[in-house]
Amino acid sequence: MTESPTTVSRGALRRTTVRDVAESAIREMILTGELSPQTRLNEVVIAEELGISRGPLREAIQRLASEGLLEIIPHKGAFVPAVEEKELRQLYELRIAVETYSARKACVSLPPAGRQVILQALEGAESALKGDAAYPADMDFHRSLVAMADNAALDQALREVNAKISIARRRSAREPARAREAYQEHVAIAEALLAGRAARVTKLLEAHLWRSFENAVALLLG
Repeated sequence: MTESPTTVSRGALRRTTVRDVAESAIREMILTGELSPQTRLNEVVIAEELGISRGPLREAIQRLASEGLLEIIPHKGAFVPAVEEKELRQLYELRIAVETYSARKACVSLPPAGRQVILQALEGAESALKGDAAYPADMDFHRSLVAMADNAALDQALREVNAKISIARRRSAREPARAREAYQEHVAIAEALLAGRAARVTKLLEAHLWRSFENAVALLLG
């Protein structure tokens, strides 16, 4: 018997909703520390706790792995990734190199569209940060900054670094005081960038990223 398009659509919607609920619940457990680094996810237990089947749960796990919040090891399962301070420092050193180079390049030749992207990212973050909200993950000032360099290799390098420090960045963004502080630092960086002041952009951006590193160490390893 062939299902009607309406039935198929509703079924797909229900599955998507269940997956999204599972994804949100697991993300919260990771970011609050309820699931600590190196913890293996017990799919049976989590599925029972959430009252869902393991199909949507596995889809949620795959999506979280793509964000860097989980690591899937073949034949072993999904784990909350762990990072040592030395590795975290090295990742931030790479991040600083990529972002400061991109910013200096943008200072030399920033197209009008690029200016608009930077301003929109800041405006969106300012609106979202009212009260004690977290810094919005979908308004990534740093990703916009690197995109200004118009270099696919730099974009890829930043994506790989961000995947490995995703938990640190997400936890930091959930700290209201740090989120507001980061926004003000972003504003200062953007002002220098739009004024074409490459040396000041480099100084501000590097200081901002080292503060982010110190905060990440305190949250993850402190």
